[in-house]
Amino acid sequence: MRPDPMDATPWQTVADSPLLRPGDDAALVERLLQAARDVRRRAWAPYSGFQVGAALLDEHGRIHAGCNVENAAYPQSQCAEATAIGALVVAGGRRIVAAAVVGVAPQPVSPCGGCRQRLREFAADTVPIWLADEQRLRVRHTLGELLPASFGPDHLAVRP
Repeated sequence: MRPDPMDATPWQTVADSPLLRPGDDAALVERLLQAARDVRRRAWAPYSGFQVGAALLDEHGRIHAGCNVENAAYPQSQCAEATAIGALVVAGGRRIVAAAVVGVAPQPVSPCGGCRQRLREFAADTVPIWLADEQRLRVRHTLGELLPASFGPDHLAVRP
């Protein structure tokens, strides 16, 4: 049985979390969460006051972080996940193998619909997406759980 992600019990470490699944690397998850927490504090959110941080692990084992950057012309704002994807691409990464998103709200903060699609460009359905706040891991999803039946690059592959 999966634990209720809204359970108020804080775990001492990620390794203590009942949200870990077989094959999850607790130390790696903790590094991703810490990177997202650190960058969240740098978010530019003067209008909403809602700071978000994201961290992505690429195929080379590198972590790329990004925060949300608001703009007075709201449609021009940028989500934390989009900023992190830009950092990943600039560094030469082409595949996301794990992600973490940190935001503070009553419910876990997950990527918006647009960012789910952006993540899909570089990530498989099986990629874990860790959602946390400043104190603890809140929930674990896969990209496929967040964006079922998605459209992605494989749909555009040229076939003989």
